[in-house]
Amino acid sequence: VKMSENSARQLRGELHYAFTPELIKQRMRCAEARQKYNDSRDISRRKRAELWRDIINDTNPLPAKAATQDLDDDLFAEDPWVEPPFYADYGTNISLGQNVFVNFNAVFIDTCRITIGARTLLAPGVQLYSGRHPLDPEVRNGTKGPEDGAEIHIGEDCWLGGNVIVLPGVRIGEGSTVGAGSVVTKVCYFYFFSFPFVLGGD
Repeated sequence: VKMSENSARQLRGELHYAFTPELIKQRMRCAEARQKYNDSRDISRRKRAELWRDIINDTNPLPAKAATQDLDDDLFAEDPWVEPPFYADYGTNISLGQNVFVNFNAVFIDTCRITIGARTLLAPGVQLYSGRHPLDPEVRNGTKGPEDGAEIHIGEDCWLGGNVIVLPGVRIGEGSTVGAGSVVTKVCYFYFFSFPFVLGGD
């Protein structure tokens, strides 16, 4: 299916219109897949991988089933682990590396590409916003107005604490630690903490 110019502008982070039939349909597809994932309980690694791939619209076939449940689970040992409930707009603009862990209540506004490197950990309530609205209210114009965005890239071996918010266009460098409650507005390539901590013995 040929991508419309409006969708192409979305992925480039340019002004586009989100409430067109094409983009509404894409969000509805994601919402249905996301609901199935969030409603799942006590399922196998295979089924979890299948439901996750439905969210991101990955049509690559799963590996053939192994002889035992344990062996079959091992086939997905390197897959990212995303705890439900999980929320995303499109799903198709999300890429997670091996052994990524995303704890519950994560929100990915994937208007533009969101990538997370291998072995990165996200605590509960992390929110990644790659989309944004115009600051001028006349241009913003509710559901009739345009929006834009910028890609978010989080490197390998990072740890984002609880309720961290990452804004459009941010790159977080490999190995970074972002303290709980932080709002990340700019590129960062260092370890930093924004939460109070206490050191000491008994």
